[in-house]
Amino acid sequence: MARAKSIYCCSECGASSPKWQGQCPGCGEWNTLVESVAEKAASGHRFESLAPGAKLQTLSEIEAREVDRVATGIGEFDRALGGGLVAGGVVLIGGDPGIGKSTLLLQALAHLSGGHKVLYVSGEESGEQVALRARRLGLDTRRLQLLAEINLERILATLQAERPEVAVIDSIQTLWSDELSSAPGSVAQVRECSAQLTRLAKQTGVTIILVGHVTKEGALAGPRVLEHIVDTVLYFEGDTHSSFRLVRAVKNRFGAVNELGVFAMTDKGLKGVNNPSALFLSQHGQDVPGSCVMVTQEGTRPLLVEIQALVDTAHGNPRRLTVGLEAQRLAMLLAVLHRHAGIACFDQDVFVNAVGGVKIAEPAADLAVLIAIASSLKNRALPAKLIVFGEVGLAGEIRPAPRGQERLREAAKLGFTRAMIPEANRPKQAIPGIEVIAVRRVEEAVARVREFE
Repeated sequence: MARAKSIYCCSECGASSPKWQGQCPGCGEWNTLVESVAEKAASGHRFESLAPGAKLQTLSEIEAREVDRVATGIGEFDRALGGGLVAGGVVLIGGDPGIGKSTLLLQALAHLSGGHKVLYVSGEESGEQVALRARRLGLDTRRLQLLAEINLERILATLQAERPEVAVIDSIQTLWSDELSSAPGSVAQVRECSAQLTRLAKQTGVTIILVGHVTKEGALAGPRVLEHIVDTVLYFEGDTHSSFRLVRAVKNRFGAVNELGVFAMTDKGLKGVNNPSALFLSQHGQDVPGSCVMVTQEGTRPLLVEIQALVDTAHGNPRRLTVGLEAQRLAMLLAVLHRHAGIACFDQDVFVNAVGGVKIAEPAADLAVLIAIASSLKNRALPAKLIVFGEVGLAGEIRPAPRGQERLREAAKLGFTRAMIPEANRPKQAIPGIEVIAVRRVEEAVARVREFE
């Protein structure tokens, strides 16, 4: 029997090579080529149009309308989706094993089954295991249909015959197609199965939710083309040892990106958190040095997050460590603090942490980080009801943050009475209950902090 011919496919971009090499010829990434079986072209394979009878027309001729959304019954999940599910949309949700992806989707389908036809396709667990979880969560599953199958052709046939409004595929890495000889989870299988399911969703209007595994680096397993095919990409974040989970939208063709849903894991499943700012604020009995509260913007939602800094004498080479913030940006901020405010940390260990496990990528956290570092170095606590936000430039200027009014209103709603913000973010009309301190430069901000003492 002839040995099957092997090719090497990149797990990042999907490019193939006849032999293994350290660097992918397509995207240039290192050590991403994985051996798989070379696939023969399927005879008579046709690619049907997603819009039969489509004709050439100008954009002005097309009648644009708002897409109708279906609420899942879980408010925080709907927020991450941009308001709910869209007919014919394909959603990809990824996260670490055991973080709660299957639990959340089972809860959503149970809510939807009351007024919509839904289907749960399980490729990783048997029907008994899924039923046991639903019973443990106390869900009403009398109208929730289940299919335990991993063969793509049988799943497609079931979807075409049953025509559910919403279908969950758990997970895309377990599916395999008869037309391909490679193993389930390979680059070719993941790419083909996701493409076939997406084509079916667009043709029939079925909303399909795909569950994806993640690699040890935290990226979705399989080629990057998987994220390009789907309409919405959601990531589950959070420590499996903690009871809190975050669902973040990193791509959404029907809504805003970077929307955030906050959940708490309970014995009855995932529950939405109405006031997520409380999760990211520590409850100190008294004012402590090195603690500064900032307002970050996650999509359309402002969140109050506590930034903690610890500055201590270095024994050997000084260390800079961040949790939830960019490590490279910390080195830049320390240089700005030394050059423009005269506060040196070259002989100090500097540790910065965002409380609650949240990850802050926006530069509006710069000013809060600097104020927390200065507070810890001088061992002087900041006022308890002070919030800070603003971007810091290399020249020492403090730049405005987007949606400053919304940040201030959120802080006032939670009882904060004083805010240090960039001059460009100064509101035209005073916000009741909060005093605004507008600053232009880093040295001015540090000087104003000393006035609080």
